[in-house]
Amino acid sequence: MKSSNQCDCCFFSIAQATKMTDIICIGHITRDRIITPAHTASLSGGTSYYFAHGINHLPHDVSFRLITSLSTDDMAAVEEMRSAGIDVEVIESRATVFFENKYEANMNNRTQRVLAKADPFTVDKLRGVEARFIHLGSLLADDFSLDVLDYLKNRGTLSVDAQGFLRYVDGDRVFPCDWDNKLQALRLIDILKVNEHEIESLTGYSDLHMAARQLADWGVREVLITLGSYGSVIFVDGRYYEIPAYKPAALIDATGCGDTYATGYLYMRSRGAGYEEAGRFAAAMSTIKLQQSGPFDKSITDIQHILEA
Repeated sequence: MKSSNQCDCCFFSIAQATKMTDIICIGHITRDRIITPAHTASLSGGTSYYFAHGINHLPHDVSFRLITSLSTDDMAAVEEMRSAGIDVEVIESRATVFFENKYEANMNNRTQRVLAKADPFTVDKLRGVEARFIHLGSLLADDFSLDVLDYLKNRGTLSVDAQGFLRYVDGDRVFPCDWDNKLQALRLIDILKVNEHEIESLTGYSDLHMAARQLADWGVREVLITLGSYGSVIFVDGRYYEIPAYKPAALIDATGCGDTYATGYLYMRSRGAGYEEAGRFAAAMSTIKLQQSGPFDKSITDIQHILEA
């Protein structure tokens, strides 16, 4: 692990080490304002934040590194993560992404505003990245260009969360959009995580099975479809794996549940688990996250209890 006082100029020293990192997550840490019918909270967030904290609470037989970008004014979130033992590398940005997420009583429904944007990631800033799995936590359409995807394709198994590629900011409001250079981008991606709305937007199919096949035809090897309280579907090599949703003890905060699913899935895949086993583990991990605000902070034993029950 990188010590908390190591300078950020030593940017890719770990990637150059003899033993390759198992998982690298790349994405912006955000400032989040979460508004639900029950409460309002201000906290750090973003795919990278939820992913890093989640995997840090699992056994460390899988090596992990986070590459993020934020303003120097918001480095407290990074120092907190480093203090927890998370290996974090920082690319300085002129601003930090600031999201406001407002949920209805049905936690599947969310209204979102963006109050600030960070600088996009570039090939030059990511030069030298290499891992067994590289996960891109996209938040907005311009976070990762096609050039970045093309570069990272040959640096490890490339996993992508589609959400950011399908939304743009006008003023402070977030609107859906089509994925720019979609067909060129999808052929570079090994693992793609989408929800039911995103996959319909991408493919034009409301039927999940037809939509998954379309993504596979366009080049995606593993399609992960998260369906909230209805579970998830994984499509690989012409086969569908139906993954159940495990009922939470309480519905507190859905923010970061999709990110937590990706965390659990890639953690298990990096350990050699099959698609269904990895999906069930990811679903159980997401259920625990749903019962609280903030990232997953329990243990693999808690996940196993849900799976056994």
